[in-house]
Amino acid sequence: MLRLLHRWPGLLAMALVLLLSVTGAILSLYPMAERLNVPQVESTLTVADLAKRVQNAHPGVEQIRRAPSGRVVAWWFENGTPGAAVIDPATGAEIGSPDPAFGLRFFTDLHRKLLMGDGGRITAAMGAGLMLLLSASGTVLVARRMGGWNRWFARARGPLSTRLHTELARFAIGGLMLSSLTGLWMTASVFSLIPDTSVEPAPAFASAAQTPLAFDQIPLFAETPASALKELSFPSPDLPSDTLKLTTEGGAALIDPGTGQMLSFATPGVMERVSEIILMLHTGQGAETLGLILGLMSLSVPVLGWTGFQQWRAARRYGARIKANVKPTLAQTVVLVASEGGSTWGFARTLHNGLTKAGQKVHTGALSSFDPNRFPHAERFVILAATYGEGEAPTAARGVAERIAKLRHAPTAPLAILGFGDRSFPQFCGYAESLAKAARAAGWVELMPMGTVDRQSAQDFTRWSRDLGAALGLPLDLTHLPERPRTETLTLISRRDYGAEVQAPTAILRFALPRKSLWARLSGHGFARFDAGDLIGILPRGSDVPRFYSLASASRDGFVEICVRRHPGGLCSGQLTELQPGDTVAGFLRPNPGFRPHASRKPVILIGAGTGVGPLAGFIRANRRRRPLHLYFGIRSPESDLLYGEDFAAWQKAGHLAGLTTASSRSGARHYVQDALRADAEKLRAMLAAGAQIMVCGGRDMAAAVRATLDDIAQTAAQSPATLKAEGRYLEDVY
Repeated sequence: MLRLLHRWPGLLAMALVLLLSVTGAILSLYPMAERLNVPQVESTLTVADLAKRVQNAHPGVEQIRRAPSGRVVAWWFENGTPGAAVIDPATGAEIGSPDPAFGLRFFTDLHRKLLMGDGGRITAAMGAGLMLLLSASGTVLVARRMGGWNRWFARARGPLSTRLHTELARFAIGGLMLSSLTGLWMTASVFSLIPDTSVEPAPAFASAAQTPLAFDQIPLFAETPASALKELSFPSPDLPSDTLKLTTEGGAALIDPGTGQMLSFATPGVMERVSEIILMLHTGQGAETLGLILGLMSLSVPVLGWTGFQQWRAARRYGARIKANVKPTLAQTVVLVASEGGSTWGFARTLHNGLTKAGQKVHTGALSSFDPNRFPHAERFVILAATYGEGEAPTAARGVAERIAKLRHAPTAPLAILGFGDRSFPQFCGYAESLAKAARAAGWVELMPMGTVDRQSAQDFTRWSRDLGAALGLPLDLTHLPERPRTETLTLISRRDYGAEVQAPTAILRFALPRKSLWARLSGHGFARFDAGDLIGILPRGSDVPRFYSLASASRDGFVEICVRRHPGGLCSGQLTELQPGDTVAGFLRPNPGFRPHASRKPVILIGAGTGVGPLAGFIRANRRRRPLHLYFGIRSPESDLLYGEDFAAWQKAGHLAGLTTASSRSGARHYVQDALRADAEKLRAMLAAGAQIMVCGGRDMAAAVRATLDDIAQTAAQSPATLKAEGRYLEDVY
C-alpha cells in the first residue's frame, strides 16, 4: 500500500511537482543574490543615524524599510511627486530601483499560483501536498530498502537508477518535506485558514505643540541598531498629532516625535513569530544559505522523478510479461518474486502460466510490495526468492524478511518458498532461508518444505513444481524454458595467452566496443556505460544459458576485456579460449555496483587469484587519482600465469598501483595468497586502522581462506571481515 501511495501520486502529478521544484530552486537564488548586491548596514549604525542620512538626501521621506537581505528601501514625496529607491545606508543616497529583480515577479507568480490566481494557488497547494506525501512515503521506503532505520546511511546497492534514486532521496528528503510543509502553511495563511495574529501597538497621539526632535535625541532610535530595523514610518506633515512608528524584530512602537517618548508598544505573538519563521524557511529571506541548500534539494526532484519513472517502467516490464494476471483482491494463489537480475521472473511466469492453466486465479507481483491485506481471498502464497551475494536479499526486497517476522497476525493461507542460488556458495539460497525463518517466527503455516533451484536449473524447478502440484492436488509438471536475453555482437581485437606450462590455459580477451547510438550513450544502455567489476554475460553457441565474467575494463577505456581460464569440458570457456582476432561472440551487460572501490582517498587492499585479478586490474587501470591500491595476487608460477605481468610495472611507475605482492603455489617457496597476507599482517592492520577497504575476487575456496586469514590477523573486532563487511568495507566477487 505504501509503495502505491508513493508511486502513483509521483507519476500522475510529475509535471506539477517538477514545475514547483524547479521554480522553487530558481527563486532560492534571489535572496542570496540580493544580499551580495546591496551594501549592508555598518555594525555601529543606529536607526537614528540611518534616518538622518536618508532624510538629508530626501527631506520628504515617508517610510524606510530594511529587508532580511539587508536591502534598505526608502519612499518619499517631494514637490508633489512620489519617489522610491534602494538606499546606500552609508550615505542615504539612491543606488538603484526598488523594483523586483528580473524574472522574480514572474517566477514567484508561477511558483505560488501558476499564473492563474486563486485557482492556481489551490493547485500549487495540492502539488505541495503531493510532495509531502511523496517525501513521507519515500522516507519509509528508503528505510525499508536499506534494511532498517539503523542502516539509513549504509551504502545503496542495485542498478544505477535505483542507487541514484536512493542517494538523492536520502540527501533531499528532509528539505523537500520542510519546503512542502511551509508552502502549505503559507497557502493556508493566504486563504485565512490560519488566523492573522499580527499585533499592532495601541493607537496614540503626539503632542502637536512640540517641535520634532533630532533623531539622535530620540532614545529608542539612538539605542536601536539599524541591523534590527524592519520598518520606520514618519509622521504625516498634514497631521500634527501623527506619530513615528518603529518596527523591529522585537516588536512595534509608536513614538512622539516632539518628546521622543514611546507612547505604545506591541510585541509579536507566538503565531506571528511562527509565521515569520515559516516565511524565512520557505523563501530563504534572512537565511540565504539555507535557502540555497533547500533550492539544491529541490533540484534533485527532476532526477528523482526520472529515476523513479525508470524503476516503475522496469517493474511494468516484468509485470507486463505476466499474462492473465488477476487483481490482488481476486487471487486464489499469490506468487511473490524477489529477483536481483530478473531471471527469477522467468520462472515466476512459467509457474503463473501453469497454475492458470490448472484453473487457478493467480496474481504474480514483486515481494517488495508484500502486504497480506491486499489479498483477502488468497488460499496460498508462493515466494520465489533469489539470493544476492553471501546470503543477502535482492536490493528491492531488503527488509521484507524483518517485516514478515514482525507480523502481528500471519496470513491464514499457507506459504511455500522456492529459493534460487548457486550451491557452490556457502550461503546457498540464504535469503530464502531467512524468509522461511521469519515466516516461522510469525507463525505462518508452511504449505510444503522449502525448495531450492541450483544455478537456474530447469530440472530442479520441474521437480519442485511436481511437489507443489501434489500439495495442491493439481497435476503440475512444469518445464521452464529460459528466455534468451538480448545480446550484442562483440568482436575480438586481441588476446594474450598464459598458463600453458601449468596445464591451465588462460587468456586475456579484448573486444571492441559495440557501436552505440547517441540516445544509448546518453541513457547508458548496454555497453554504452560500464565499469570494471561489472559482469558480461556470454551466450555460448548451442545454449541459451549465459555464463558470466567480471569485466577488467570500463567503457572509458574504449574496449571490453575479460580474463578466461579454460575448464575441462567447459562449453563457454572452451569457445572463448579458441577465439581469434576478428571472431565474434554474443554478450550482454549486467551491472554489478556492489563490487566497486568506494569514492575515497583511503587505501584499498585488492586480493585475487587466477582470473580473479581481472576486475582488480581494471580498478588499477582506472586509478588516475593515484589512490593507494595494494594488490595481493595468487598465481601458480610467475613464468606461466602472471596475468597483466607486463602492465604492473607501468602501473606502479604511473602511480596507479602502490604495492604488488605475488604468491606462487607451484614455484619457489610455494605459498598462497593468504600466506602473503600473514607476512604483511602489521601493514594490513595499519591500513585497516586508516579506513582501508578490502576487495576479494577469485574462487570460493580462496575467498574462504582469505576470510579465515584476515580473521586471525585482525587485532580488534573492528578489523574482522564480518565487521568490515557490515560497514561495506569488505567486498567479494567469488565464483
